[in-house]
Amino acid sequence: MKKAFGFFIILLSLPALWWISTNIRTEINTAQAHEQQISQAIHLPEVQTQLPVTLKDQDGQTFSEEYVEWRQPLTLQEIPQIAQEIFITSEDADFYEHIGFDLSAIIRAVVANSNSNTTSQGGSTITQQLVRMRYLSDEKTYERKLTELFYAYELEKEFDKETILTMYLNESYFSNQVYGIGGAATYYFQKPLQELSIAEIAFIAAIPNNPSLYNPLKNFDQTKARQERLLDTLAINEAITKEDAATYKAAPITLNIKDKIQSYPMYSTYVLQELKWLVAEKEGYADRLSNTDNEEEKKAIKAQLDKRLDTLFQNGLIINTALDPTKQLHDEEKISAILGIGELQAAGAVINNQSREIVSLYAGKNYEKFDYHRAFQGTRQPGSAFKPLAVYAPFFETTAHTPDSIVNGGRYCVGSFCPQNYGGYTYGDVSIRTAFRHSYNTSALRLFQTVGVETAFHYLDRFHFRSIVEKDHNFAASLGGLTYGVTALELADAYTSFIDGSYALAHSIRKVTALDGTELYSWDTQRDQIWSPKTVKYMRELLADVVANGTGQGVYSNSSYVGAKTGTTNDYRDYWLAGLNDEYTAAVWLGYDKPQTMQKLEEYKIHHQLFNVLLE
Repeated sequence: MKKAFGFFIILLSLPALWWISTNIRTEINTAQAHEQQISQAIHLPEVQTQLPVTLKDQDGQTFSEEYVEWRQPLTLQEIPQIAQEIFITSEDADFYEHIGFDLSAIIRAVVANSNSNTTSQGGSTITQQLVRMRYLSDEKTYERKLTELFYAYELEKEFDKETILTMYLNESYFSNQVYGIGGAATYYFQKPLQELSIAEIAFIAAIPNNPSLYNPLKNFDQTKARQERLLDTLAINEAITKEDAATYKAAPITLNIKDKIQSYPMYSTYVLQELKWLVAEKEGYADRLSNTDNEEEKKAIKAQLDKRLDTLFQNGLIINTALDPTKQLHDEEKISAILGIGELQAAGAVINNQSREIVSLYAGKNYEKFDYHRAFQGTRQPGSAFKPLAVYAPFFETTAHTPDSIVNGGRYCVGSFCPQNYGGYTYGDVSIRTAFRHSYNTSALRLFQTVGVETAFHYLDRFHFRSIVEKDHNFAASLGGLTYGVTALELADAYTSFIDGSYALAHSIRKVTALDGTELYSWDTQRDQIWSPKTVKYMRELLADVVANGTGQGVYSNSSYVGAKTGTTNDYRDYWLAGLNDEYTAAVWLGYDKPQTMQKLEEYKIHHQLFNVLLE
């Protein structure tokens, strides 16, 4: 009877045995199919992560951070031994003995999963967990698990145990978009990992086992309970004494959560754009773009530049800048207060005369990060503020005339271009000083014709006006009539040539380094001599006279010198002021984003008030 019953059971088991063998063959085929892919994928693992990009002001203080994930990678030597022991004892006691996976642990997990009819039981080594973080999903299927074993085995052949442990500790997820134990220390306690107590180390070490359940910002008590279990495990394994474990468990845990630093967005937004220009300049993308007229080729080069920037951001950067935070805050608050409510807007830029560095930028009222940045994106017609650069300085540079030389202010046409003076007035012979002081358009056109269009642009092209194009090479440029216009930053940048005749592109970035301090990029600081001492002397005289006696009255400065030039465009759509004192060179634009007349505002001289703020 027993034999018959046994035979009956065997018959009933045949379909199950067939099903098991079929699945085994399927798994073997799957493994073979993955074999080539695995060997290729594991050979040199690359992880697509983004490390923080940190912006520092002129005093070395962080004022802005760019990151999606907070990471602070550490070497194994920088990770305290106790932290290493916590993860090894709790996650993979046989880490230094196995070949990437622990067969006995896998068997135990299979048995447990079979009994519970699920695939929730773990059995994963640290190497397997690293493989899952880097290459695979958390999908709980036997196929994924089998692939994981092959990856783990290959990873152990590729790297030694110390390297694997380092990668694991730097890539584990600590909730709240925090990755790596170094990042966890600075995020949850705002201290380097090496400065944490053992109690604090054990607390953050509790998180990766289940980042949702042990998220200390939401489930502090659960995180604390797991910390205590980890300390008990250390004591059981004699890494610490039971008495020490009790002491550490009783120690208070006080979180000090790191806020993402996002100060001075008017300045930081520009810095990130300047970084793109700097990389393009230093790595040849700018030259390649200027040497092709093919739009498809330009598009491809720009795509390559964007990819290069992505790589730099992924590796993390420290950008040291010239930001003067006190002045930036001063300028933002005072200019916004002067503008008041309504839609009236402004843009401004301040450059340090000695260093030629951008110390402050005003991007517009109610500005938020990555909004339209009026200081470097807002191209508008500069009007008469362009005359010193396009007309008067080139005129003095190429002739023997002085500010007291005579020029006519009567009607004047070049071809069909017949500009009028302000108010339609005509004048006879006047000194160049007078014509400059009151911004006579007809006089400026006469001088410009004397210089010649191409000669004038020979000087203008030495500055960095990004929106000036070939068709701007005409007589309208003498009065600031351009196709697209210029920005406040570009105008201030060009006016720095009136400091001493020399010029170098003004910049906000002092240097860019990798996270380890290795310098990657910095601007060339060599200056070109644009104007002779004679021209500089005459221009500074004229600019000072405008402030004392002309359209710049109302501009003041505590400095021993101040000079400026105003600009007003047709129908009063734009008001400009550009100039310098002993410390700063600045430019300000006043207007509406959607151009409209501001004639009713003329008597209030709002742009003079804004310019005074910039020079303070």
